[in-house]
Amino acid sequence: MYPTMHALVNGMLIEPAPTSRTPTAAEAAYQRLRGMILDNLLPPGAQRLEAELALELGMSRTPVREAMLRLQQDGLVQVLPRHGMRVTAISAAELRDIYDVLESLEPKAAELLARRRLPEAELAPLIAACDAMEAALAIEDRSAWAAADEAFHRGLAELCGNRRLAAMAMQVWDQSHRARMFTLAMRPLPAHSTAEHRATLQAIRAGDAEEARESYRRHRQRGGAELIALIERSGLAWL
Repeated sequence: MYPTMHALVNGMLIEPAPTSRTPTAAEAAYQRLRGMILDNLLPPGAQRLEAELALELGMSRTPVREAMLRLQQDGLVQVLPRHGMRVTAISAAELRDIYDVLESLEPKAAELLARRRLPEAELAPLIAACDAMEAALAIEDRSAWAAADEAFHRGLAELCGNRRLAAMAMQVWDQSHRARMFTLAMRPLPAHSTAEHRATLQAIRAGDAEEARESYRRHRQRGGAELIALIERSGLAWL
């Protein structure tokens, strides 16, 4: 599963309204550890004992253990018997594999969403994400742009109507998060990417499933090639 997307209003991330469901301790541990990994607070190769993590999170070891097993299913960590967990590193070759998968899954999500012909109100998360990307680009705020980009991807997955495809796409997308953040300052301002998101959204709004699929496939192909080339030029073998 993936977390509920934050709303984007005028380029600002807004916390979702609280729901009646209280997250379990294992869910809370999972979300906190996942965030630490994706934000590189627990960098690739970092190894932590279960007891250390429990102390840091202020929890018992049982929910931490459950969270570690879930993170291992996500491909973000390797659970080591009696030694806690190690954050998984990703090679450039593995990142290329990840983008091959995304190039198959996300364009299909765009196609399915276009076929649904949802009303404008239900497409609001994608519209707000595109607006926020354009606003961030105008002031050269790369961090705000990255948050809006993530919101678009999550919105596309959540709205496509195929929960299994959505879960698979977001699991793989999370695995590439560290590489995207690593290259954020190295890349040119993402004008091409912003325009490609808007073009895909326009095709979805028009109900043009074929154009939505092909537009997003071209975007994913170009963006993945650009990111991998940057990493290879950086000389890093692992992320």
